[in-house]
Order: sequence, then structure tokens, then C-alpha cells
Amino acid sequence: MKSLAGWLEFLEGLHPKGQGGIELGLERVARVKDGLRQRQDCPLIVVGGTNGKGSTCAYLEAIYRAAGYRVGCYTSPHLLAYNERVRVDGATAGDAGLCAAFARVEAARQAAGGVALTYFEFGTLAAWELFAAARAQVVILEVGLGGRLDAVNVYDADAAVVTGVALDHTGWLGTDREAIGFEKAGIFRGGRPAICADACPPQTLVAHARTVGAELRLIGRDFTCERAPAGGSGWSGWSYGDWLGAREALPLPALAGDYQLGNASAALAAIDSLLDRLPVSSPAIRDGLRQVRLAGRFQRLRERPAVVLDVAHNPQAVACLADNLAAMGAFRRTLAVVGMLADKDIAGALQALAGRIDVWLLAGLDAPRGARAETLAAAVAAGRLGGRVECFPSPAEAFRRAVGLAEEDDRIAVFGSFHTVAAVLRETGQDRQDGPDR
Repeated sequence: MKSLAGWLEFLEGLHPKGQGGIELGLERVARVKDGLRQRQDCPLIVVGGTNGKGSTCAYLEAIYRAAGYRVGCYTSPHLLAYNERVRVDGATAGDAGLCAAFARVEAARQAAGGVALTYFEFGTLAAWELFAAARAQVVILEVGLGGRLDAVNVYDADAAVVTGVALDHTGWLGTDREAIGFEKAGIFRGGRPAICADACPPQTLVAHARTVGAELRLIGRDFTCERAPAGGSGWSGWSYGDWLGAREALPLPALAGDYQLGNASAALAAIDSLLDRLPVSSPAIRDGLRQVRLAGRFQRLRERPAVVLDVAHNPQAVACLADNLAAMGAFRRTLAVVGMLADKDIAGALQALAGRIDVWLLAGLDAPRGARAETLAAAVAAGRLGGRVECFPSPAEAFRRAVGLAEEDDRIAVFGSFHTVAAVLRETGQDRQDGPDR
């Protein structure tokens, strides 16, 4: 009988492309799903989009839990342990439960002719097994890549959310927003709510929703988010259902950054669309917004010097990080610890911080598709981004150097990849606590 580590090693070697391998398509995963006889016995929300997927899932999970529902939530990638990807009632899946689910998926895979599932596909099917065993009352699935051909799309969403559309994964999804928008709209279903929180949605997304007969709900038209005027506090997130009352003020989400209001409003729009099946009260909304937690999203790890962790890894996400850093106030210097994957738009992402970084501490990533520190250094030089540059073999070594250089009135920003943030959490001992400092 395999341990969890044994199963994960098995999954990594199962597909010819390994853990980092990507092979889009639903035929293989659908065959194994049919063999498992999986059924959808509770409402399902599927969340896609270029950025903000994890945050939106976290809002949905926190609010539904505050409303008293047993929630199953599947997200990716993980920071410190695979178990983080699968949560039931807020608790990460245990090793024994995951191993049992993996064993059931493997038996069905063999019965289906030994089809070579990817790491993500195998894990998606196993997560559903755990949710079914726990008798979840609502399930939230985060899209891994794209939407139309992503493994989670083998399930039919009762409400689908696209948080936004920007350039990322262009090698698989297309080289412009219209192509990517079509792929992300693939999670929409006819006659069911389709939420889009992109203020300027691609026409392909709107057209696809119309073609399949989805009930498209757009931010700015059917729902919105409005920050309180200067001097006020909170925000309002209303939709045509307006079940919260006359646009009453809501507490600011526990996750930092004005862009989080868009993610929170998308979650509220999805909740609103399913009220007939999953009633949620105004107090539950408020409690969920206050209680939501998600490591690695502008996470303040410590003060003096300030240390901020963010998994931002594409131009749009790094631009949001830049805005959040600007809103922190004045610091003597900003030191950036950066590690990225080679298939990301490294130059475009780093450009968002041009002239804002005093010292670049660039790290290589020992991970599938990891970029070398020298590749990042070349992007900093070519983009004339300013600041001094130092290169390191790993994020841990880069972070140790940052801590050695930083004075009390400096700040350290760690970003570029889940791998980078995870390495720093381990370096600081945060992986040995009940959860990362908030």
C-alpha cells in the first residue's frame, strides 16, 4: 500500500510529461470518471480566469462555510503540501483519505485501459471522490489551465465564474485575449449562470455564452463593486438580486488590495445566482469576508523590515502587486526576491516594477520549467528596470541575502511563483506552524 509520498511519485511518473506536463483534453479523464461512476449530487461552482481564481474560491468557501454548509474546495497549485489542494469543511485532506481516493482512481484508470492521466487530471478525479465521501453540500473547483479543455470541465458547473482574462499560458490558450477568452468561456453551461468579472470581457467570451445559452452576468451591468467614498469604510457589492439590501456597506475583505473587491464581488454574484438552492444570509456574507484566509496573496509575513509574499507570476498580477506595494507607504528601499517559471512572460511581468526596486535578488527554480536566475537578470537588464542585481541558485539563498541586507525601514517583496513563495515559507519556518502568519 503506497504512502501519500509514494502515490505522488507515481502520479509524477504516470504521464510521459511528468508532474509539469500539460495535455489538454477531456476524453481521457471522462473515461476514468465514468468508470468511477461519479455523480453530481450537490451544487457545483467552477472558477476560471487568468488571475484571482484562488481568491475567488477562498471567498466562496469562507462565505458558504459561514452560512453553515459543508464545503468541498479543490484548488491548485499548492504551496507547501499536496493536501492543501483538497479541503472539506475548511480542513485540508488527510493522507489516508487522499491515498484511498488515489487507489480508487487508479483502479478505474486500469479498467479504462490504463489511460495516461496527467498529474492534475488524476488529482481532480481523486478530489471528487473525497467530496462525495464527505457528502459535501456545495463543491468549488478551480480551473487548472484555460477552461474548455481543463480536467475540471468534465463536471457541469451549476454556476461558472471567469474572474478576468489576461495573457498567460499563451502556448496553450492563444496569443491574444480573444483566443484566451474563448477557452475560459468553455466552462459556461446552457441555462445556467455564467459570471464574468472582467470589466472589458473579450467578445469571444460574450459570444460563446450567447451560443450555449448561458445566463451571462457581467460586472458593471449585473453586479459591481464600489469602494466607499473617501472618509468612509467598507464597500458595496450588489447584483440585480440585491439580497443584501439597499447596497449596504460590506466589510473590506481580509485579503489585501483593491483588486480583491472584484474577486469578492464575483463570488457574491455566484452566490446570488444559486440562492434558490443555497440560501445565504447577510451576516454569513460579512463573516465570510472577514474570515477568509489565503496564503501567498500579498501576505505580510513580518514587519521591520517588512516582508511581503505574493504568488504573482504574470504581467497583470505583478501590476496589482506593484499597486499594493505603492499603497503600503514609504520605505527606504525595496528588495525583490524573485523566482519564475521559464514559460512565463518574464520581461512583461517584471516591467510592472520598473524603477521601483532597489535590489533584485534573483533566484533559479529547481522545478519543472523553472527559469535560471541569469535568465531573470537578462530581463531586468534588457528592460532597464533599474536597481542592483544579484543572482542565486535558489529562493531560500536569495531570501537569506535579502534579510542580511535589509534595514528596519526597508521592505522585502517575494514573488514570481508558488515555488518561490513556498521556499521562503519553509526558510522562515512557517511550514511548521498551523498555517502561515496572517
